[in-house]
Amino acid sequence: MRRFYKEVAVADGAILLDGKPVKTPARADLILPTPALAEAVAAEWRAQGDEIDPRTMKLTGLGNAAIDRIAPDRASFVRPLAAYAESDLLCYRADAPAELIARQAEAWNPLLDWARRRFDVHFAVTSGIVHAPQPDATIARLGEALAIYDAFHLAGLAPIITIGGSPVTALALAESEIDPDSAFDLTHLDELWQARRWGEDRLALEARAARKRDFMAAAELLDLL
Repeated sequence: MRRFYKEVAVADGAILLDGKPVKTPARADLILPTPALAEAVAAEWRAQGDEIDPRTMKLTGLGNAAIDRIAPDRASFVRPLAAYAESDLLCYRADAPAELIARQAEAWNPLLDWARRRFDVHFAVTSGIVHAPQPDATIARLGEALAIYDAFHLAGLAPIITIGGSPVTALALAESEIDPDSAFDLTHLDELWQARRWGEDRLALEARAARKRDFMAAAELLDLL
């Protein structure tokens, strides 16, 4: 749609366009939980040109999701996220070549070691594509670790988990054990390794760049809470 406002302001966490509060798609007030996040969302609205482009307003979209989709039933939202613990990317290793095997171990073992200490869990690590069931206690414990987060934190954690395929990495990022750029690269280690070895495909590069934009926006949301 065309831009219909001139002034953007923040008042008690709400975004005001010419003095009127922004509404979510479900018509709730878009009220952000921290001043830092409210200012960042306001900046997205200020940055719009003659037409509003939602693709450039990722924090606004995540805020809408927190209020409309997650807050009404957090438990239902957490369940599919927790299910990713059954096949966390970090537990599935290559069986060749040796260079990739070593790179995965170097990059992923420290995060699994952190999760073992932090959550008192055990991981089944395997090579190849055969599914390796994780202990029920591990799945339950990681699910509990996600369930403690509020709707806005979950709005940030969800893209990080679904894009990266690793609840362990998402939890480590939420607890500042890893920075966002490293988290993205670690969850795309195989793809990046193949690109360095064989060259970059343009479509694959564009797709990865799009995923990274969503991943980094979610990480920014967590940082602003």
